[in-house]
Amino acid sequence: MEFRQLQAFLTVANTANFSRAAKLLGYAQSSITTQIQLLEQELGTKLFDRLGKRVVLTDQGQCFFTYVKQILFLADEAKEAVSSSTTLKGSITIGAPESLCATRLPMVLQEYGKRYPLVKMVLKIGSYDDFLFWLKNNSIDVALFFQRETVHPNLITFTLIAEPIIAVSKRGHPLIQKGGLEPIDLRDEMVILAEPGCSYRIILENILSAANVYLETVLEIGSIEAMKQCAISGLGITFLPRVAVEKELESGQLVDLHWIGEEFNTVIQLGYHKDKWLSPVLRAFLSVTKEILGSE
Repeated sequence: MEFRQLQAFLTVANTANFSRAAKLLGYAQSSITTQIQLLEQELGTKLFDRLGKRVVLTDQGQCFFTYVKQILFLADEAKEAVSSSTTLKGSITIGAPESLCATRLPMVLQEYGKRYPLVKMVLKIGSYDDFLFWLKNNSIDVALFFQRETVHPNLITFTLIAEPIIAVSKRGHPLIQKGGLEPIDLRDEMVILAEPGCSYRIILENILSAANVYLETVLEIGSIEAMKQCAISGLGITFLPRVAVEKELESGQLVDLHWIGEEFNTVIQLGYHKDKWLSPVLRAFLSVTKEILGSE
């Protein structure tokens, strides 16, 4: 059993595709196929089921997958431990929602990059469900979640900071005079929402559903900056993290409508899979993130 066979197995398992795995590793597809066949012969069991162009792990393959991840991470850590250099090297893949990429996360990445300049950082933007899938399949090392405080049985999570959501509109909106925005007030308003899957959109929709309020007019946008600009231009009311609109509130471009419906109670959480091997690179990222965001 060779390390290149284990790496081939792990890459095929993560990509569910032999040709894609071959491209990522720089091998011919026939070489990847041979390495997997040799592993299966040595182990005396089938590791993958072939379903057309897609491959999925068998039960035995899933069991082996857990051990292979640990073996390869231990090998990487061993190399770092005996290296003559004390400088961290390697890579880390981070999952985060667009809202955090536009607000809190740059501070973390800047500080981490300053302390560990030889570590390559890869950022994958997605939703909560994306992060669960990616963490399970080891496509990312760690994720930042923006949602109500959640405990997941397969994750180790840390709650870092409360992150309030507020309702905003342009200056002069008629509802400003009301002194507080309730769910019923949104029924006849244009509401600017983030894309489906966004955590605070899901929370808002649940709040409105519980209040028997259903939005008549919705503008759906996949960018925080675009949502702000549409609200500033007077297209409607939007719900965003306060940190994302602080400058616009200070300048008077946007006004807080003072939401008095059910509270969002959103927080930022940091998490990784419970079976994840904590390499020095990942430990350092966890430490820096807790230091930067946990002290906010």
